[in-house]
Amino acid sequence: MKNLFDEAAAESVKERIALLRPESERLWGKMSPAQALAHCSVSMEVSLGDRLMRQIWLGKLVGKRAKASLLSGKPIRRNMPTDKTYVITGERDLEAERKKLAVLIDRFQSGGPAGCTKGPHSFFGPLTPNEWAELNYVHLDHHLKQFGV
Repeated sequence: MKNLFDEAAAESVKERIALLRPESERLWGKMSPAQALAHCSVSMEVSLGDRLMRQIWLGKLVGKRAKASLLSGKPIRRNMPTDKTYVITGERDLEAERKKLAVLIDRFQSGGPAGCTKGPHSFFGPLTPNEWAELNYVHLDHHLKQFGV
């Protein structure tokens, strides 16, 4: 499975991010391209330990099964609910969000397993560095596909 520790995968994601435009049409969901990038930056910050989270109670009940499904190679379902911490509202500047996310991707990729948080994911709970790398790739891929890139 692709993951963000792989330099080629990280570069491919950044190339796809560069294709987004303010007018890029979303295929599902409510976020604009800039909001989607800001949303992805929040999840990257969590994986890097810049934002510390606690696992929510529902995640404690079903998080392990959901994680297995998400990391199975199947695409993320459209319009899945999002923890309020990750919800982005208001206008965002696409170029600023693009640059911020690229920096976070580079930090994650170059930091390798040692750069990952030891803290839990807010839904899936504790993750190994490789699971963080796979989850980040799957999440970014999901939102890029949301806009056809």
